Amino acid sequence: MKELAVRYARTLPGLDTHGLMHGLDGVQLTFMPMGDRDGAFDPEHNVILINSRVRPERQRFTLAHEISHALLLGDDDLLSDLHDSFEGDRLEQVIETLCNVGAAALLMPEELLSDLLARFGPTGRALGELARRADVSASTALYALAERTAAPVLYAVCALTRADDEPHAAPPSPAGTPKVLTVRVAGGAPGVKYSLRPGTPIPDDHPVAVALDTRLPIAQASYVPFRSGRRMPAQVDAFPDRQRVLVSFLLPDRPGPA
Repeated sequence: MKELAVRYARTLPGLDTHGLMHGLDGVQLTFMPMGDRDGAFDPEHNVILINSRVRPERQRFTLAHEISHALLLGDDDLLSDLHDSFEGDRLEQVIETLCNVGAAALLMPEELLSDLLARFGPTGRALGELARRADVSASTALYALAERTAAPVLYAVCALTRADDEPHAAPPSPAGTPKVLTVRVAGGAPGVKYSLRPGTPIPDDHPVAVALDTRLPIAQASYVPFRSGRRMPAQVDAFPDRQRVLVSFLLPDRPGPA
């Protein structure tokens, strides 16, 4: 699927909306309200539908995802292999996963990932630059960058959320619901067995919290703040971006509790 997407991307004049559609002869693109659905590809009528009421970066990834559906349906060998190996709901799950792989390959080519990692290393800054240049969500950029990272790194996107949105939160104060800085999404490089659960709170004195307060990038030796209270030593790179912080935790070769 990745090879299909890469070959397709090489034929395109650009990666804007019209550029992405350039290689699909006869396929129309339509934006319309779609309720809970982000998009769809209708091969019978040769049309890609995109939900007009979702965020632009979500629309962009959905378009690349639906283009990947069209590419997959046009590859008889791959389609036959999939039907030979899977069936029913499992087949649909595998196809959706493959189309996500294709979308990532379309929007975040290897050349871009290699360039950013060479310039910035596996850092929060690299994560922010990837999301900006590819015009994708930070979570989409996170998974693509994590897959391409060779070092033992955990990436995370952290943001302020209402305390009562988080499990086990204390009751809100009478003056209003407090906000806490938490992990919204996280993922590790291949081989990293540790994970940060969404909703994990960030302590007020942690470099990630300081970066959000000061709006200044911070890179220093610190720790990974696991929900259990365990503190794993790590080199932290926190890059503030609007109302969130994009973070990388570089783990030691043989991490242990602090």
